[in-house]
Amino acid sequence: MPNCITSRIPNTLTCLNLFSGCVAAVMAFQLKYELALLFIIIGAVFDFFDGLAARALHAYSNIGKDLDSLADDISFGLAPAVVVFSLLQEMPYPPYLQSIEPYFPYVAFLIAVFSGLRLAKFNNDTRQTTSFIGLPVPANALFWASLVVGFHPWLTDGTVNPLVLLVLVCLSSWLLVSEVPMFSLKFKNLSWVDNKLRFLFLLVCVVLLVCLQVKGLAACIVWYVLLSLLAGRNA
Repeated sequence: MPNCITSRIPNTLTCLNLFSGCVAAVMAFQLKYELALLFIIIGAVFDFFDGLAARALHAYSNIGKDLDSLADDISFGLAPAVVVFSLLQEMPYPPYLQSIEPYFPYVAFLIAVFSGLRLAKFNNDTRQTTSFIGLPVPANALFWASLVVGFHPWLTDGTVNPLVLLVLVCLSSWLLVSEVPMFSLKFKNLSWVDNKLRFLFLLVCVVLLVCLQVKGLAACIVWYVLLSLLAGRNA
């Protein structure tokens, strides 16, 4: 009986991730972006611990693997897509875009589509056991949610053209399924030699978060991508 109970712990955590993603999407539809970001972060915490629990309890299953991908596409694909969708509905449009204004926000759902493709690719790519190929979906979700929360007044006062958001959506969608190598934050030990890239990343992230607060979270994801590109070129 205890084995039966413990085997369900990872899937329970995954379901909590899925639930958090659903709440985040609702909050985004209601323009409560801070709460959407909060529930995306909560989902990311559950996503971290469900994998940790599965490894610790040796509770692997095909159902768990499929459920994890489904939960991730809701929490880190659909939820940030709804955040961007709602933002694009709020943004003022220049005269030359007003004819497509009712339809333009739907481009945000490319984030959900390419997140799904990224997750399917990850599940079947044996190269991604210790690092990533392409931008991880939680990182992409945190970028978008924190960008909207941190820069909301600037994004909705007419300063930013909605086409800029379209370019960013396309860029992040490409990064999700790209062949760009991205380092993992998993520490096997605390050695500086083995983890200097991770320590450098975390050190700069602390500075960004202290100085920029919520905006710093989006900056951390940009820093992660840039550092991965730099590390890949020097490898």
